[in-house]
Amino acid sequence: MDILAVVGGQAADVVTLTAAEAGSGGLVINIFWIIVASANFLLLLALLWAFGFGPVSRTLAGRRSRIEQGLADAEQARRDRESAEQERLSTLADARREANEILARAQKVATETREADIAATKEDIERIRERATSDIEAERTRAIADLRAEVAELALAAASKVVGESMTDARQRRLVDEFLAESASSGERS
Repeated sequence: MDILAVVGGQAADVVTLTAAEAGSGGLVINIFWIIVASANFLLLLALLWAFGFGPVSRTLAGRRSRIEQGLADAEQARRDRESAEQERLSTLADARREANEILARAQKVATETREADIAATKEDIERIRERATSDIEAERTRAIADLRAEVAELALAAASKVVGESMTDARQRRLVDEFLAESASSGERS
C-alpha cells in the first residue's frame, strides 16, 4: 500500500470533516494540519540545513580560519621584519665599529712607521754630519800641514837667498820649527 494514498485518503477525510465543521462558524484548530505544517517546516529546515546552511557555515568557518591564519602570518611577518631591522641596525653598527677600529689601527701603524722613518733619517743625518765633520777636520789638518810645509820651504828658500849660504838639514829643521811656533802663536793672538 502506498503511503501517499493512505495519507491522501486521510487528508480527504480531514478536509470533509473540516468543511462540515466550517459551517459551524468560528475559529477551528485542526491538529492534523498543524502537524503536517510542522512536519513540512521541519523537513524544509532539515533540507535547508543540509544543503544551505551547512555548506555555508563550513565555507564561513574555512574563511575564518584562513583569515585568522593570514592575520597570524601578517603578525609573524611584522615581528620578523622588526627583528630583521634590528639585526640590520646591529650589523651596521658592528661594521662601523670594526671599520673605525681598522682605521685607528692603520693610522697608528702609519704614525709608528713615519716616526721610525724619521728617527732612522735623523740617525743617518747625524752619522753623515759626524763623518763630514771628521772629514773636514782631517782635510783642514792636512791642508794646514801642507801649508806649513810649503811655507817652511819658501822660508828656507828665502833665507838661503838672503843669507847666501846653504844650511844643514838639522839647522833648517830647527829654524822651520821656530818659525812655525812663532806664526802659530801670532795666529792665536789675532
